[in-house]
Amino acid sequence: MLRIGVFVCWCGSNIAGTVDVEAVSEALKSEPGVVFSTNYQYMCSQAGQNMIIDAVKEHKLDGIVVCSCSPRMHEATFRKTAAAAGLNPYMVEIANIREQCSWVHKDMATGTEKAIILGKAAVAKVALNAPLTPGESNVTKRALVIGGGIAGIQTALDIAEAGFPVDIVETKPTIGGKMAQLDKTFPTLDCAACILTPKMVDVAQNDKIRIFSYSEVQDVSGFVGNFEVKIKKKARYVNEDICTGCGACVEKCPMKKNPNEFNLGMDNRPAIYIPFAQAVPKVATIDPNACNMLKNGKCGLCEKICTAGAIDYKQKDEIIEEKYGAIVAATGFNPISMDKFDEFAYNQSKDVITSLEFERLTNAAGPTAGKLLRPSDLEHPHTIVFVQCVGSRCENCAEKGKEYCSKICCMYTAKHAMLTRDKYPDTEVYVFYIDVRTPGKSFDEFYRRAVEEYGVKYVKGMVGKVSPEGKKLKVTASDMLNNKQLHIDADLVVLAAAIEPDKSARSIATMLTASMDTNDFFTEAHPKLRPVESPTAGVFLSGACQGPKDIPETVSQASAAAAKVIGLLSKDKLTGNPCVASSDEIMCNGCSSCANVCPYGAITYETKEFRMPDRSTKMRRVAKVNPAVCQGCGACTVACPSGAMDLRGFTTSQIIAEVDAICR
Repeated sequence: MLRIGVFVCWCGSNIAGTVDVEAVSEALKSEPGVVFSTNYQYMCSQAGQNMIIDAVKEHKLDGIVVCSCSPRMHEATFRKTAAAAGLNPYMVEIANIREQCSWVHKDMATGTEKAIILGKAAVAKVALNAPLTPGESNVTKRALVIGGGIAGIQTALDIAEAGFPVDIVETKPTIGGKMAQLDKTFPTLDCAACILTPKMVDVAQNDKIRIFSYSEVQDVSGFVGNFEVKIKKKARYVNEDICTGCGACVEKCPMKKNPNEFNLGMDNRPAIYIPFAQAVPKVATIDPNACNMLKNGKCGLCEKICTAGAIDYKQKDEIIEEKYGAIVAATGFNPISMDKFDEFAYNQSKDVITSLEFERLTNAAGPTAGKLLRPSDLEHPHTIVFVQCVGSRCENCAEKGKEYCSKICCMYTAKHAMLTRDKYPDTEVYVFYIDVRTPGKSFDEFYRRAVEEYGVKYVKGMVGKVSPEGKKLKVTASDMLNNKQLHIDADLVVLAAAIEPDKSARSIATMLTASMDTNDFFTEAHPKLRPVESPTAGVFLSGACQGPKDIPETVSQASAAAAKVIGLLSKDKLTGNPCVASSDEIMCNGCSSCANVCPYGAITYETKEFRMPDRSTKMRRVAKVNPAVCQGCGACTVACPSGAMDLRGFTTSQIIAEVDAICR
């Protein structure tokens, strides 16, 4: 029988407040195999770890049980402690008496009783533990960044700066993302293009970075250090290696009445186009849905105009296969659709716009060359109403909007209001808000400037209805502080639309086997200790794909994700998790149930020859687990009808032993 030691942590008052830790350590002394049991205030501290090391050596312990916080928090800590004491790291068992016990009970007697039961279960399990040895795998020293916005750009630049090759996959014809559409950035009011464009150029000129623009990730397989990715490079019908970006084809194209996506449909573009002047790569793209040559075989003017001979109407989509050691998701965000918010007349009037559309209206490269003009008649608006939280913090979340705060709206609305009043002093500006949230550095001072220096009229209350009447927009709203109704004749209404993950995020997460929350934001491995890592090893998170963020926070997280990737790629070999599934070939009947439920594709089948009791041979199909791919989720062990699949470290016999200990 194993010699087991039990160590009960107080966790300050987190556990000791509702659990009698001394009674727990005393009760566990009498469990079979336990030869030592003690308690300490902070078992994860250096002193606590030294206590474990000394006890292992003094009492010749074969296994240890630590009654403390969640294994997600400190299991790795105590495994390293066991290794330092000369014990196999997988002979450590954690009994979670904090999150699963002390935090959910107020009565000490109840909490103590449950803590003892959890401790008994852990002792029963560790008694059946066996030393495990992790395997090793090589690392492909190349990274993939999915998304070419400011998050993806910063991540790629940092990885390349460390000397590792990196590929950026961007669905649009150019990198730059949402930041490329902005005019100014808060709270410094510096030019977004002036900040972003040099970084885009740096990406284009860096010999360690490849840009796959107008492309999308089609398939991902493999595991950390050895991902195999298929990238679909869509046909531009323009040879990127030849095109000089001169724009002659764009000027001469006769099909000019296509909505301009970069300006959010507020003006038109030709069938062949370059999204904006600073695009990277600065290469023309033909829209196959608008090009007369591709649709009807008539025209071909751009081919005749192009002196470089870059136009290729026969170009096909291309599938590129590449191997990567790490993948970074930087898929970004989009404003939510305003179609369900009929009370604001967004679909009824051109003069009701979103904040991102307002950005394009005020941008010098926008549809009105930077002049603030009403979209309906191109006249200067004199009364502008900004409406906050449209779709954010929404009470009817399932029907219309999002239950979360979009975080950036208060600040960019203050920016819009301030810039409007600065450039057009004759303009009257109202901002209707629920709460003003300004948590960042210098953010509150920025908001106060809008109110105190620029005279922006902030009204605490919601807009109930916007009604187009002639050239005016009749705004009906409430002023909660003064307890009255307001009726404003506005020339322009700007809606601060909630932001949501890009539509590609769900499919990307499925391919990466990454976790997502109910709002389709990527979920981090741990909100405090591993904020830029996905629960899937080798997959990292950058920017607004994880949640609403402003530019400084996005860039910070992008560099943090890059640091994690660099740490991974700098290793020649990776140590895997030995707690993986294994198949008993004698019991396996080759039914494929386990492979069908495996979310990681770790299970394959092979046909092997088996000797029968009568000395004859028989060919049978049996399951085979790739330990480098398996993540130890245990789905296959549940699905296997013959009981052939088992999970090392969490075998059926160990689970039953835990249940028996609880039920005693």
